[in-house]
Amino acid sequence: MERTYDIIILGTGTAGRTLAGRAGSSALKFAIIDSREYGGTCPLRGCDPKKTLASVSEATDWNNRLIGRGAGTKEPLKVDWPSLIKFKRTFTEGYPRETEEMFTEMGIDMYRGRAYFADENTVVVGEDRLKGEHIFIATGSKPRKLGIPGEEYLTTSEGFMETEKLPQRVIFIGGGYISFEFAHIARRAGSEVLILHRSERPLKPFDSDMVELLVKASEASGIKVLTNNPVVAVEKENNGFLVRTELKTGDKSETQTFHADMVVNGAGRVADIEDLKLENAGVKTEKKGITVDKHMQTSNPRIYAGGDCVADGMQLTPVATLQGKVAASNILDGDGAEIDYTGIPSAVFTIPALASVGINAPEDSDKYRVIFRDRSNWNSTRRAGFEFAASKVILDETSDRIMGAHILGPNAEEAINIFAVAVRLNLSMSDIKKVIFTYPTVCSDIPYML
Repeated sequence: MERTYDIIILGTGTAGRTLAGRAGSSALKFAIIDSREYGGTCPLRGCDPKKTLASVSEATDWNNRLIGRGAGTKEPLKVDWPSLIKFKRTFTEGYPRETEEMFTEMGIDMYRGRAYFADENTVVVGEDRLKGEHIFIATGSKPRKLGIPGEEYLTTSEGFMETEKLPQRVIFIGGGYISFEFAHIARRAGSEVLILHRSERPLKPFDSDMVELLVKASEASGIKVLTNNPVVAVEKENNGFLVRTELKTGDKSETQTFHADMVVNGAGRVADIEDLKLENAGVKTEKKGITVDKHMQTSNPRIYAGGDCVADGMQLTPVATLQGKVAASNILDGDGAEIDYTGIPSAVFTIPALASVGINAPEDSDKYRVIFRDRSNWNSTRRAGFEFAASKVILDETSDRIMGAHILGPNAEEAINIFAVAVRLNLSMSDIKKVIFTYPTVCSDIPYML
């Protein structure tokens, strides 16, 4: 059946839902398509359920750090994994139905299936051909393929969060935020945990000094982190798996083997666009995803894109929301809205958390002033029972404007938002020092980080 719409949205995740949210106030005819449960990655199999797991791990670990310092238990608390998974599902199970009900109330036609482009303004889903005046691609991302023998034995972060009984030995492939976050969860739940990273430095987008401290904190908690160890094969053995790597030392390499009950692919995510037949619509792509301009418009003026499937911006929920808003403004209002990624913070929800916003200071640059603080003995760190905490703030040497900030320690993921405001609004160090914060809090530490 062939139908015509003003706007067709591919994907019900954050970016797609953001644009769809304008349907209720518009007289235009909308359609939305998804091949999976309605709602997208973040609320169903990404940030939200992950943070639920992390929160229980943090609560358990907080108590255990303070045993002998006034905590009300003598023996370490343990994560009850089966009940934690049940708790996590209370956040995810009803979300697809709620999303569909919301779309129904908005008058949006819903389709299920994997869509592809037939021409510049037509998508096919199942037996339906949908023509759109405008089309918004928001198909998200998927785990990166490793291209190694035995890849079929790997699970993903999604599979990890559905595991009814957490295995004793877990190996995470890749040193990105997915591996580190889930490694900290698994370790607090009692598993033996190993991270295998292919190159010298994990968590590359983050400040190297903060990452070095986080690796030390991870190892102190019992997580083993091995770098320069690319995984070359995974084999099934008995009731577990054997993982082979090539340890690189200078010009030499040697094969190493490791044993695990679960092996998780944490080697990053890539745009989920390979079967959309974008060439039929004249939509250009690059290595990271769909090419878009500052208006979120693709090379086809009828088609816009946003979220994890585009090459522009970081793969973060707030970024997808922003991209959806800009695309909606341009499609519906035609006002030429432009994307602005200034001051968008990111965080690794480890224990302790690592958070960042703005630039990383280039080496040997006289344009910036870098203020590093070892916060391991500060009250906010000690009362939380942490051993590792630090901050680094980067200032413009001439104007004292805050250009970047990096925090490791308790509540870093909250405190970084103050610096996000500073970076986005072009505030200076003296501007922030005028602010009166509640005390004693991590935010009240901020003037002392400057």
